[in-house]
Amino acid sequence: MSRFCVLLILVSVIFDSTFSITFYLPVNLRKCLREEIHKDVLVTGEYEVSDQPNAKTNLKITDSSGHTLYSKEDASKGKFAFTTEDYDMFEVCFESKSSLGTGRVPDQLVNLDMKHGVEAKNYEEIAKVEKLKPLEVELRRLEDLSESIVNDFAYMKKREEEMRDTNESTNTRVLYFSIFSMCCLIGLATWQVFYLRRFFKAKKLIE
Repeated sequence: MSRFCVLLILVSVIFDSTFSITFYLPVNLRKCLREEIHKDVLVTGEYEVSDQPNAKTNLKITDSSGHTLYSKEDASKGKFAFTTEDYDMFEVCFESKSSLGTGRVPDQLVNLDMKHGVEAKNYEEIAKVEKLKPLEVELRRLEDLSESIVNDFAYMKKREEEMRDTNESTNTRVLYFSIFSMCCLIGLATWQVFYLRRFFKAKKLIE
């Protein structure tokens, strides 16, 4: 039992990580961060941009199709949340704008913390709403974590099957192309033999 608890704790520690980054944003430039996220996953984030009197920063989150999931002009500090509708590549972009021009305004410091899946859920709020005991909350969290792990393995299995099908399809096409190429070469060689034979006969070099 103790080994099982230790295993659950280790798994919890491994997967209970957040995406956190700090970087400098030069004026009149745009910096974007990308991350792949599964379908039906809750994503939350918190950001903070250092204040510059002569510059403002816009924040925009989009998917690969260009759909805007979150947008904030003159973003200085705040939070955002959205649920993914499909497995996709999501892009978080910060853009700094100033009328003074590059080099005349100091770079802005941007802090971004993102959580998704189990890490994004507020279990304290869930406990208050459903009146759960601390042990029940931890069990709920472990249940969600286990479900997330199972979904990840299912997705990896699906991708492996897709890659295998692609490889098999590619191998089949290569085989057919090789056979076609050999037939073309054999046909070309046969034509050359008959052509040269007629040519030499016309020149009376052979009988």
